[in-house]
Amino acid sequence: VWLNGVERDRGLTVTLSQCNHLLVTEKRYTAGELAEAVNTWCSRHGVVPASGQSGEAITERNVRFYRTMGLVDAPGSGAGFGERQRLQLVAIRLLQAQGLPLRRIRELLHGRSDDELRRVEKQGLAEIGKSRAAGVFPDTPAGLTESWSVQPLNEDYLLVSRRGRPVSAGVRDAIRKLLEEEKS
Repeated sequence: VWLNGVERDRGLTVTLSQCNHLLVTEKRYTAGELAEAVNTWCSRHGVVPASGQSGEAITERNVRFYRTMGLVDAPGSGAGFGERQRLQLVAIRLLQAQGLPLRRIRELLHGRSDDELRRVEKQGLAEIGKSRAAGVFPDTPAGLTESWSVQPLNEDYLLVSRRGRPVSAGVRDAIRKLLEEEKS
């Protein structure tokens, strides 16, 4: 914004010309702050991993692991992680919400530009919205934590609980009986 003004004082003319530049500096994050920023974003948009292969929340340790795997770029020269790494983690979470394994996610995201990652974010949210509207994904209640547990039923089947709740022996026996009837 250019501001021009002329001030006259005691016969002295002063011309002021000033340029105010808005310096836009990118937010920089530590690994822990980056993880928290993405967790907040995921919570706000209801994005949760679809399988028990990944934790409910991203941790600083996850950020380092994803760096090692080549899923997240190294911090820039400005010391710290920035918007690019935030976009990469958001994309990872969106693809995990679709049940994709990290190996496949790495293949899909490798070499993507920031603009492409922004499109992944936008399209991923749109897809989640469509799925929820169609009733494919039930909304996850706020504060729901997942602690998966698995109980074997027989050689072919397992009983999985997303909240770690065990099923009584009587219920397991009834399910086994139904499975045996299904075989015959």
